[in-house]
Amino acid sequence: MLPMKQEDEDLDSLVRKRIRALRVAQGWSLEELATRARLSQSSLSRIENGRRRLALDQLVTLARALDTSLDQLVETASDDVVISPKIDGTQGWMRWPVKGDPGMTVMRRRLTEPPPDNPARMRAHPGREWLVVLSGTAALMLGHRRIRLEANQAAEFPTMMPHAIGAEGGPCEIMGIFDRDARRGHQRDGGDTRKPGD
Repeated sequence: MLPMKQEDEDLDSLVRKRIRALRVAQGWSLEELATRARLSQSSLSRIENGRRRLALDQLVTLARALDTSLDQLVETASDDVVISPKIDGTQGWMRWPVKGDPGMTVMRRRLTEPPPDNPARMRAHPGREWLVVLSGTAALMLGHRRIRLEANQAAEFPTMMPHAIGAEGGPCEIMGIFDRDARRGHQRDGGDTRKPGD
């Protein structure tokens, strides 16, 4: 048998810890997961403790029993945990891509102007947006509705509804999250110089 490389040993150890952590998170005993995965309790114990080789067919069965996928079970840890934002000081925004879903984006923006109240000046596009007010008070326009959002309040809405967001009674800061379609809609309408939700 060939000796395992360090990376293989690290992944092997990670997968074993993941199996145990997922089992414990479900509140299951060794016996319960073993029954669900159609393994003996002693086999599962040896898998978790590293005294038995990991076999692909067992990993597939365990992943299914733990309500996850084989890909997620054997996914390697990423070295680049910290994501630095792209910053545009002139427009007052910071943007972070979401690595787990490349279509999603998180953006922080300082707003100083009120939103337009005329639906003809609002935008609509496929997707969903989510935003939270970090400081100050924001005004969210959805069609003819005006919604006041204080610090620490959040809003989620379908972007097919004409929408705009701005400050109310002074500057505010918001954090917006865009799904893939909403992000595309903002890019078509002018790229990253647009504020979240406007």
